Amino acid sequence: MSLTVRLMVASLAVLLAACSSTPPPAPRKVVYRPVVSAPPQFSSPLADDVLLRAIGLVGTPYRWGGNTPDSGFDCSGLIGYVYHDAAGITLPRSTRDMITLRGPDIDRSQLQTGDLVFFATSGGSNVSHAGIYVGEGRFVHAPATGGTVKLDSLDKPYWQKAWLNAKRVIQPSNLARQ
Repeated sequence: MSLTVRLMVASLAVLLAACSSTPPPAPRKVVYRPVVSAPPQFSSPLADDVLLRAIGLVGTPYRWGGNTPDSGFDCSGLIGYVYHDAAGITLPRSTRDMITLRGPDIDRSQLQTGDLVFFATSGGSNVSHAGIYVGEGRFVHAPATGGTVKLDSLDKPYWQKAWLNAKRVIQPSNLARQ
């Protein structure tokens, strides 16, 4: 028998053996069980825009009094820029004025994307720093001279100790007006 014929017979035998083998077992059924960890949260395209804009500015240099990506940001300049650019909302320039905005104070356990978070980093109860909550216990802020805009965790002991308050700027009622 020639080599070509032998290869064809061997190939045919392998092919027939594969066709007569048992099929693979059916995939196991996966049962979906939703995890309930928090009450449902209001979701807003405006809040999503704020989130994306804030995270997109991570790495921008800090500059006291700065309020644009080109010049750099301090904490209130970052917040004002993000809200104006992403949501068309004009906020006061200082953290002292932001914390007194009309609107609900938000408990830490009820934070939602886009909420403003306030801290007393110098001790006491006077606001000295602020950021934008972006979800999953994290916030974006412009922390200090020599630094950059960064993503940080509210669970860090420093921020837990300095925590003051949170405010909700984007309300469900804002959506009807947009």
